Amino acid sequence: MEYKISNKFVSMKPSAIREIFKSLGKPGCISFAAGNPSPESFPIPQIKEIADDILANDPITALQYGVTEGYAPLRDLVKQRLKRVYNIGTPDDETIIVTGGQQGIELTCKVMCNEGDVVISENPSFIGALNSFRSLGAKLVGVPLKDDGMDIAALENALKSNPKTKLIYTIPSFQNPAGITSTLENRKAVYELARKYDVLIIEDNPYGDLRFVGEDVPTYKSFDTDGRVVYCGSFSKILSAGIRVGTLTANKELVSKIVVAKQVEDVHTNVFFQMVCAKYMSEYDLEGHIEKIRKLYMHKAGLMIAALEKYMPADVKFTRPDGGIFLWCSLPEGYSLDEFVKRCSDKNVFVVPGTAFLPDESEVTRSFRLNYSMPSDEEIDRGIKLLADVVEEMR
Repeated sequence: MEYKISNKFVSMKPSAIREIFKSLGKPGCISFAAGNPSPESFPIPQIKEIADDILANDPITALQYGVTEGYAPLRDLVKQRLKRVYNIGTPDDETIIVTGGQQGIELTCKVMCNEGDVVISENPSFIGALNSFRSLGAKLVGVPLKDDGMDIAALENALKSNPKTKLIYTIPSFQNPAGITSTLENRKAVYELARKYDVLIIEDNPYGDLRFVGEDVPTYKSFDTDGRVVYCGSFSKILSAGIRVGTLTANKELVSKIVVAKQVEDVHTNVFFQMVCAKYMSEYDLEGHIEKIRKLYMHKAGLMIAALEKYMPADVKFTRPDGGIFLWCSLPEGYSLDEFVKRCSDKNVFVVPGTAFLPDESEVTRSFRLNYSMPSDEEIDRGIKLLADVVEEMR
């Protein structure tokens, strides 16, 4: 049979990161390509205790269908924490549970965008969100990132030039892939432009709890006065990525439509893992656990930055994140990123080419993403040395 793929999917490409994962089974390989939290961050004994307790004392709730909005005790706990930690939540807002933060992003686009509508994102940006927008027929427009966040002049120009813009998508804290955190002044400027041009902001904050240097910056949602921000959170980086439990907070009117879209998509998020999250939040020390993760990532980020400073030539530039799990490197002019990535893989070291994160897939870049949460301390030092060797070999 000849399959006639829909116009929305015919040009879709698989995630470059997921494709790289297929090559990581080689003995002795060093991967800086993952977006995974460190296995050291998983509270495995506590999750086992919780799972045993749920299956012993409340198995029917865990194994039966649930409501689309999410397990009520977890929703209440999430609302309380969002208000306490981030000052998020007004009487006009509602919080629901979604299947990973990415589903919240995708459902918001599905509800808000018609085919051909425009989504403005940071350039570079999270490949999972970009592919969600593409799959729904949205047109992507990228706005360059500066050290303080989105380029405000370029953002306004994009809004002026694209009257069909429905959404601005941003990861303002420890951005994936760049590791940059936007300033409060930058966030307020973006918000005012969203008001001026009447568009919605999706604030994706999966790394917000992972600050290990400096002070937190207020979220967009914390100063949202007119229901313009959809806030997406996640348990992936603070509890477990595999449980696929995320959160979405937005104006009640919009959330009611997102709930309908979720009913169509997957009925509800896994109830058992929602219960695990709720019990961990109510019976264990989540904030203490997060503090341990911060210390772990501060150590690993410090090792990677020290190795880059030690081995890399001065004309290789890189970001210095204050949190999260990524940093962004840029090769000097005249280098071929494809050749660099190939030579690295020949040495059994894997990075993600920056082309995977570009809203415009035809754009050329010399940048690549490095992850420091997954490799061991020894692998970080040895792997960065090997990357530096490739840079020198290509001169």
